Amino acid sequence: MNKTLMRISLATALCWLLAASAMAQTKIGVVNLQRVFDGYWKTKQADVNLKERSTEYKKQYDDILASYGKSNEEYKKLQEAMNDQALAAEERDKRKKTTEAKLKEIQEIEVQIQQFKRTADENLTTQRDRMREAVIKDIQEVVNRQAKTAGYSLVFDVKADSRNLTPVILYNNGENEMSAGILKELNAAAPPQYLKMLEESASTNAPAVTTETAPEKKTKK
Repeated sequence: MNKTLMRISLATALCWLLAASAMAQTKIGVVNLQRVFDGYWKTKQADVNLKERSTEYKKQYDDILASYGKSNEEYKKLQEAMNDQALAAEERDKRKKTTEAKLKEIQEIEVQIQQFKRTADENLTTQRDRMREAVIKDIQEVVNRQAKTAGYSLVFDVKADSRNLTPVILYNNGENEMSAGILKELNAAAPPQYLKMLEESASTNAPAVTTETAPEKKTKK
């Protein structure tokens, strides 16, 4: 029995030694993904494009609402004219048909308003997601390349949260921080106007992008 226990103890100790050795040989890098995402010039470009598209949709939406308001005003006047008892019955019937046609027009505009709003929201969401995926892909490629060059076995996002919205990384001593190097490479060929935007955002401590384009956190279902 004692020999068996001794063998088990020796095997356990050997496993721990091997695990410790493997961990010692594992070189880990860390990245603040939110900082890199916000500081990448293409994120700023995506934000600008989204705002421009949103402004275009708002103008179109306002035009539809203006048409809706005008039609309602015309409908009220037609109703008043239709109810004029001084008119002959034939004329009242004629005006009634005109009023009913205007009401149908108003109802069609109401449907148009709902459809336009739904389509605009879907298009903006699709554009935001597509641009976000493109930005993340660029970042991932640079992370992979720099991690291989540095000999890292793993790279963790120090700002990642679990499904419970608790931090995944509970402690980080700041070693092997890759964020600055990744941003330098990503922004090496940035157009001047976007670099200026990033500098202005940094100087005022303002976010580089709106919440519409920032990485989304997963919520617990």
